[in-house]
Amino acid sequence: MTTSFMHRGGKLLLALLCWVAALVVAFSPAHAAEGAAAEQVAQQQAQPLNNAPVWREVRSGEAHFTVARGPEAGVLIQSEGNTWRALRNGPITQIGGWLLLIVPTAILLFWLVKGTMKLHAKPTGRKLKRFSGLERFAHWGTAVTFLLLAVTGLAILFGKHVLVPVFGHEFLSWVLTIGKLVHNYVGPLFGLFVLLMIAIFLRDNVWQACDAIWIRRAGGLLGGDHVPSSRFNFGEKSWFWFGVTFLGLTVTLSGLMMDFPNFGWTRGDMHIANVIHGVGAIVLLAASFGHIYMGTIGVEGAYQSMKTGYVDETWAKEHHEFWYDDVKAGRSGHPQDSVSGART
Repeated sequence: MTTSFMHRGGKLLLALLCWVAALVVAFSPAHAAEGAAAEQVAQQQAQPLNNAPVWREVRSGEAHFTVARGPEAGVLIQSEGNTWRALRNGPITQIGGWLLLIVPTAILLFWLVKGTMKLHAKPTGRKLKRFSGLERFAHWGTAVTFLLLAVTGLAILFGKHVLVPVFGHEFLSWVLTIGKLVHNYVGPLFGLFVLLMIAIFLRDNVWQACDAIWIRRAGGLLGGDHVPSSRFNFGEKSWFWFGVTFLGLTVTLSGLMMDFPNFGWTRGDMHIANVIHGVGAIVLLAASFGHIYMGTIGVEGAYQSMKTGYVDETWAKEHHEFWYDDVKAGRSGHPQDSVSGART
């Protein structure tokens, strides 16, 4: 009887052990993972590619675990990127594209109607020094770097709309690969030239009483009449403050943020910088068309003044009479040393 009891006890113990093992297996991580996988399969069958709880968690903007370092490194998807993309591919590209077509077209039509602003009197052959070597270096350095940035920036923004239909995607890929490198490395150099321009020409772009005359008579641009001014007229001063200083520094600072993304910027900061950079660059390029026009075919002799640094006395007297008077009187011609430029 003892043997039979022990035999039945052994069977009972064995059954108990099997039951415990089954419980362990049932609640083990592997079984749980299999259960989760099965649940996921069922979810995909019921709602293919629409696992709402997972996507809500991913798109919540909350940071999760990651081995990467840096701001927002644990955030997989930032939904605000859709807003940036809509702005970049929508209003900035569309309105900016039209602006860059309308402005040069209007300038061309104006030139066809009015022609180049000629001198009223014959040149004397006597020259006055208008720009020093340092001033011309700062100007041409800013101009060359700006044109490089303009060409590459236009390719980045409009390349897929303009170049792809004609040359194809492979050509655009080469253009953007080279253009991005040029844009990234020339950008900081442009910023240095902008600072140099501001430092050199700041003293000549202050308000003077003679600027009120230029404003009242619109610089003589429409009537073609003579409007006296100091070393720079109010139109040139407006370009200095709005174009060179405000827009130049705006695109430089926003560009530097995108050039150096690992200085603690968030993706939201980069989106804002990109929008500011795009808008500022388009407005600066559109405004530069007017400056380029006046400095080349718009005004006779204007290009030579920046090319050689010298102007004829007739040109100086007809375009900057107060500056001409000051220089002929032995003064520097700068506003702080001007007598005639301060009168109205």
